[in-house]
Amino acid sequence: MTVVHPIKLAWITNGGTGAQNYDEFADDAEITDIIKGNPHSALAVEMPHLAPESLGKSFLESLPDAVVRLQRDQAEEKYRQAEHVVVLYRITAPGEAPAYGLWSMVETGQISTSADEPGLVIRNEDVFISKVRERVALAESVGALLSPVLLLQTGRGEELHAALAEATDAAGEPAATDVDASGRTHAIWPVGAGELQDRLLALAGGGELVVADGNHRSLAAQTGGLERFLAVVTTPASVFIQPYNRLVSELPASLDELLGRLRAAGATVTELPRVAQLPAKGTIELYAAGRSFAVRLPSDPAGTSVENLDHALVERILLRDSLGLDAGDKRISYIGGDYPVEWLRGEVDAGRAELAILIAPVTVDDFVEVNLERLKLPRKSTWFTPKARGGLVVADIR
Repeated sequence: MTVVHPIKLAWITNGGTGAQNYDEFADDAEITDIIKGNPHSALAVEMPHLAPESLGKSFLESLPDAVVRLQRDQAEEKYRQAEHVVVLYRITAPGEAPAYGLWSMVETGQISTSADEPGLVIRNEDVFISKVRERVALAESVGALLSPVLLLQTGRGEELHAALAEATDAAGEPAATDVDASGRTHAIWPVGAGELQDRLLALAGGGELVVADGNHRSLAAQTGGLERFLAVVTTPASVFIQPYNRLVSELPASLDELLGRLRAAGATVTELPRVAQLPAKGTIELYAAGRSFAVRLPSDPAGTSVENLDHALVERILLRDSLGLDAGDKRISYIGGDYPVEWLRGEVDAGRAELAILIAPVTVDDFVEVNLERLKLPRKSTWFTPKARGGLVVADIR
């Protein structure tokens, strides 16, 4: 039996509701600007406290506003209902191979976070529990899931990729399309009950599913007691990993003190005659006060593969030991691959941050190794591209 199932009651967009997922932004003001330009963006429901008319309220205080906005969009036919469907998903962009996925519901009871915990859905990153609580509260308030968990099918990925490509090619005009800020076109086609749906579900659930994006959303489904969560099951050929860097808005020590503490911890610190760039694996680069440094952080010979990843060394040696910052400290911003290195340096130059930490992306080989060992990656260490877009398919959970 497959662990991937149809969506019992789906709301399919008629256009205009698609949005980046709520956690893909470096600055909350970006979300407010998007909602101001498009009040029907799913972000107005997902991040209700950042909608222009709700500014000043807390997330919890603004949840009734989220309910009103979703009901308004449904009443104004921004969505249409469909029962017992899966939804074909294709993402295209000039110069890129198409990416494919399948919108569906996945059994929450299959989530596994360690080697001794059975389950076919592998969640692989630590999370911020405050973000999980917000997702639980939102789902309970609006009775729906708007952002999917992106799952990587590792067992039958090639077969699923071929089947999705064939199905979308034969499906005709999409039910809806949405173009994101990078110019990618997201297209969807609902598929009702029948042989095609059964075949796609069997392939989508045909092996271990790794959480590529949505660790908080999957844990929220568990915490909220949901039997199933909304997911897009994708294929290894449809995604790649971009960098996930960090900005520190305010240093609790001077730059020279930080560099001295890193050296005392065994790091090799070299000032660079050029501006900081994205480094190769094994070295990080820092940018602060117009100065750039290459830093090789000391690994732990007795540590696991996860403990010696660059992102883990940054969290442990640089942020915790050298700066005294917990990973969830509000002074730390986690900046995904949609923001180039030039943007991070610009934030420092403009005085909106004091330190940019540039880290080589986790390789696909590292990602696979970690998941096969059922170990957890450091927080915010993999930025998969392209990401599934929220607000295209909404799962009613009432």
